[in-house]
Amino acid sequence: MGSRYEIRLSGSGGQGLILMGIILAEAIGIYDGKYVAQTQSYGPEARGGSSKSEVIVSDEEIDYPKVMSLDLLLVMNQKSCDEFYPDLKSDGILIVDSTFVTQIPSPKAFQVPFTHIAREKLKREVVATLLLLGALSQLTPIVSAKAIESAVLARVPKGTEKLNREALRAGMNAAKTREEGMVEIRWFSRGSKRRPLRFLLTWKEILSSMVLQKKWPNGFFPFFIGSRPK
Repeated sequence: MGSRYEIRLSGSGGQGLILMGIILAEAIGIYDGKYVAQTQSYGPEARGGSSKSEVIVSDEEIDYPKVMSLDLLLVMNQKSCDEFYPDLKSDGILIVDSTFVTQIPSPKAFQVPFTHIAREKLKREVVATLLLLGALSQLTPIVSAKAIESAVLARVPKGTEKLNREALRAGMNAAKTREEGMVEIRWFSRGSKRRPLRFLLTWKEILSSMVLQKKWPNGFFPFFIGSRPK
């Protein structure tokens, strides 16, 4: 991790993103012992309007608590994906709830139907953000799974601990399954010193996308397909 790491959680009002940002900040700051700043904003509508929460993490004191260039973007609706994706660094992490986000701007995005899993497996759509927190602890080293669980259990009402633990575990398992099922594809440019392009895709995405249709990135050709490096 560099000296500064910027995260934005975004979606619609009523999805629990503000609380999710607070829990994430508490996990990183209180339980993992890093410097952290958390801000939030939402539209005038109580539910359905735009909502976002931003978390800045650093090894040093934070002198500016606003996002400048995102290292991680998590989106729970299409509008947020379209609006905020340009703010993500070229090597940043994009996590999408594919229950609501269907037009994905990057083949490197981690696509998991978090809300669908919460609705079908746990019978409680409201815990979708806990699945996202669990997944986030597996997809980035910025926060530990232990810190996330501690922060969640310190916030939830008594009597709901079992459900919330199950939601976190479901999110972690979804992220692990997604990563283990991915394949790395590299495109090399003919007669050029340009760096190879690297994509991480599932086999399902490969079979339904540019690989079979031979729609290569301009000026590049696929050279290697293999398991994702450990």
